[in-house]
Amino acid sequence: MVITLLLIPISVFAKGPFTYVTIKGPGISGDLSVTNPAMLDFFAFADFSKGSVEEPSSLGEGYEVIRSFVDPQTNAVQNFDLLDYFPDSGYVYYNGLIEGSSEYDDKWYVANPAVEATFRSVLAERARLTWIPFAALIVMLIIFGVAYFGKRPNSVG
Repeated sequence: MVITLLLIPISVFAKGPFTYVTIKGPGISGDLSVTNPAMLDFFAFADFSKGSVEEPSSLGEGYEVIRSFVDPQTNAVQNFDLLDYFPDSGYVYYNGLIEGSSEYDDKWYVANPAVEATFRSVLAERARLTWIPFAALIVMLIIFGVAYFGKRPNSVG
């Protein structure tokens, strides 16, 4: 049984860390691709080898996380697995491998507390980047308005 528990991490370690993770959820329009090394390790979100827990009664907002590899020779993307991360309550629901299955699938795990700060930092950075074009537009409109309405009419006389 111990050998079976180690098969998934060994196959992941053989490929190295994930290339990136894709996050979907509240406050994120579209997909957010993240390459932060703190989020690319197999155990970054939860140490699955510590065993599953009962389904939590209260979760808070959840985020879908797809972990992927990019084949360096073909540049083909291979989505590896899918999990739901709940940073407010500190739990992970491991949906499982995208192509295959494992004994970790469809179970709840305690989230790795170390990933929360990184995760929230990534979300905050995305929020700041989302507002930059909007803020630039507002500044340009103000400058245009001041230039346009600030003109004094030519006096005839």
